[in-house]
Amino acid sequence: MRFNTALLHGNFKCDEKTGATQVPIYQSTSFEQKSPEKLENIFKGSEIGFIYSRINNPTVESFEKRIAFLEGGVGAVACSSGMAAITLAVLNILKSGDEIVSGSGIFGGTHSLFKNLSDYGIVTRYAEDSEVESFEKAVNQNTRLIFVETIGNPRLDVPNIKELAKLAHSKGIPLIVDNTAATPYLIRPLKLGADIVVHSTSKYISGSGNTIGGVIVDGGNFKWDFKKYDTLKEYEKFGVFTYLAKLRKGLFKDIGACLSPFNAYLSSIGLETLGIRMERICENAKELSLYLEKNPKVLKVNYPGLKSSKYFKRANEQFDGKFGGILTIRVGTKDAAFKIINSLKFPSNLANIGDVRTLVIHPASTIYATNTCEERQMMGVYDDLLRISVGIEDIEDIKEDFDQALKSL
Repeated sequence: MRFNTALLHGNFKCDEKTGATQVPIYQSTSFEQKSPEKLENIFKGSEIGFIYSRINNPTVESFEKRIAFLEGGVGAVACSSGMAAITLAVLNILKSGDEIVSGSGIFGGTHSLFKNLSDYGIVTRYAEDSEVESFEKAVNQNTRLIFVETIGNPRLDVPNIKELAKLAHSKGIPLIVDNTAATPYLIRPLKLGADIVVHSTSKYISGSGNTIGGVIVDGGNFKWDFKKYDTLKEYEKFGVFTYLAKLRKGLFKDIGACLSPFNAYLSSIGLETLGIRMERICENAKELSLYLEKNPKVLKVNYPGLKSSKYFKRANEQFDGKFGGILTIRVGTKDAAFKIINSLKFPSNLANIGDVRTLVIHPASTIYATNTCEERQMMGVYDDLLRISVGIEDIEDIKEDFDQALKSL
């Protein structure tokens, strides 16, 4: 089954009872069972069924199954946001004294999370760059996972997923990959050896800036060492579903960061057009980056699809000739960056990516405002930098808009 066909038909059929072509919205807090015996069995896990929408819900489950199929995982758990997904994905296997090794070009919200986890005795060490050797230097006996983004946001670095998976497995730890910026359209990390994939479905998967959500997908292939990951021991009986069983019955249930049925419905609708949207977005982003690279008022354009990018060769191989929808430009000063934003007519100035509309933001004064100068530099954030999330508009309109905005400098 090819990609766009999988978006529509993978793990999904019309509603058997009514023939509805979209999954119904089961807007119910809880679900009645025919007998106390059946409800008991569902609670024990010996029988399948729905209990309470904080734990599982038919609309949400339909979305989970479609994402799991698309990423090639054994199952998925949908969460209330991308940050909820990352939080639960790592805490599901961590405890005080454990450590994370992370890529340094990660999203500011994830960096903030990892910083806050130190209050609970969980330390994060950052690789100096995206090379496997840098990750290996950071791994020690306390490391319990490696975390990377397929395309760093906003540094736009591209790690070698296959080689990082080999490194992680040689150390007996899983590789967790945030695939938000690349999406399964560009890469399926599980097929390259990654163990767990997370998404902020608020971005490209939903696609229209109308819903917040996240999802965790488990590949089911990692061989858990129950001495090293002793909190998983009681779930060993679930086999390839060990990680997901611990997640569903543990922190996910207790923290309550569940995806609402209505948001799952919107995300399911958005998912169906992911392929055609990403095709247009990737084409537009590359064309805009090439155009801006020729403008003398732009000091630097950063986009993995440019041959000037140090990650071009790797991105080209991993993403099969596509490079995502995000690019950054540097324009000399913060004032110049603000002037450009104020002069643009089409792009929206807001803190999101992955919309059908082109979006622009000054990261240093917004998402990364509370980070130190050293932290911002590590993540590729500078005072004169603008992040552009390219949409599906006619690219000539976007190019003309940036051209007139740059003329205002």
